[in-house]
Amino acid sequence: MQPPNSLKHAPVYERIYAIARQIPPGKVATYGQIAAMVGSCTARMVGYAMAALPYGSDVPWQRVINRQGKISLRAGGGGSRQRQLLEAEGVHFDPKTDSVDFNQVGWSGPDWEWLDYHGFQPAPVWGRRKDEK
Repeated sequence: MQPPNSLKHAPVYERIYAIARQIPPGKVATYGQIAAMVGSCTARMVGYAMAALPYGSDVPWQRVINRQGKISLRAGGGGSRQRQLLEAEGVHFDPKTDSVDFNQVGWSGPDWEWLDYHGFQPAPVWGRRKDEK
């Protein structure tokens, strides 16, 4: 039996948003990291979900970046706004590479109890696909 208020069978975008809401200020997660936790989802789907958010949403979309530690460019811009929001939270970008250091600001995911309760998977290593070492 599914626990009450579990997200186990929620639509995929709702599951993506639930995980993104867990990312604390000053931390970042990758599209692939969130996709791996959601299961049956790709990094591209996470990107589409973030792009589909309405203005003023409570989902901290700015905290989701690509596996190189960079902000992914979007049609119509938005990258500079994302960087401004992250920097306001204390996230530092290397001026030479325009990327973050996952060892400093990478998020390892929600606690195990939260993941288990909602039917999610544990978080993979920052920025790496499951098949990479």
